[in-house]
Amino acid sequence: MIKIDSEQIVEEVLRKLEETRHKTIGIPIGVSARHCHLNEMALEKLFGKGYQLTKKSDLSQPGQFAANETVTIAGPRGSIERVRVLGPLRRATQVEISKTDSIRLGVNPPIRESGNIQGSSPVTIVGPKGSIFLEEGLIIAQAHIHIPPDDALHLNLHDGDYVKVEITNGERPIRFERVRIRVSAKFILEMHIDTDEANAASIKTGQNGRLVKKGDGI
Repeated sequence: MIKIDSEQIVEEVLRKLEETRHKTIGIPIGVSARHCHLNEMALEKLFGKGYQLTKKSDLSQPGQFAANETVTIAGPRGSIERVRVLGPLRRATQVEISKTDSIRLGVNPPIRESGNIQGSSPVTIVGPKGSIFLEEGLIIAQAHIHIPPDDALHLNLHDGDYVKVEITNGERPIRFERVRIRVSAKFILEMHIDTDEANAASIKTGQNGRLVKKGDGI
């Protein structure tokens, strides 16, 4: 008679279920173009004393919006006009661009999580009322997933984890190997990539990716 180890069977079933959850969860994709986050001091230097941002349109993440205001960003080699300012205001001023943009500006910004600007590249920001020079604050945003706590708990994911995401429903299937997880009750589920990443794989906002499994950290 074959002896059945019920505990081992249960563990195997749970493992398979966990693998299935990671392999089938759909992740909405958002393509993030170059943009600028300002703090209050920078806003007043660029647009004038007491100035307030005006909303152009809401973004997908709750409370975030694209402002009507734009700025010019400049580096040693060139400049880029009409860079959209996003709101609301932040504690620190930060500019996010693509690798292609960095070549145009003549700079070499690091790939970073948004908000991590220590030791990043310098940039000049020009507004209608003045300009500011940042010794650090220019980055290329790392591909990441915004995820609310309930979804993170269900998927056994934690803030700072790395996952792999496949996008196979387009003309150029691709896998992103190190996508950072960002967990907050303020978020809705969405993966953000930049325009270079989107163009390379012909990805458009609204497509879905597939969470494959946890990946290795940096």
